[in-house]
Amino acid sequence: MHTESVLTYLKKHGQLRDSEIASGTGFALPEVRACLKELSGRGDISLCSMTVFENGKATEGLFSRVSGYFPKPAPGRKPGVKT
Repeated sequence: MHTESVLTYLKKHGQLRDSEIASGTGFALPEVRACLKELSGRGDISLCSMTVFENGKATEGLFSRVSGYFPKPAPGRKPGVKT
């Protein structure tokens, strides 16, 4: 399976739907869904099913994000409160 590739893709791109992961990685949608369910079972990702309406058409899908992963802050100055 491609579980490590899917996990790496999620870490890089953040919270995504299963169809977005499939198109980004080039894997078939059933393969991506199997990988997501395996990763969810291991506790590596959070997974929920949802219905998205695109152009008035309902689409069922899985929405996933990496569990407990916070990307490093971007370099450079950060906005802050000036006193």
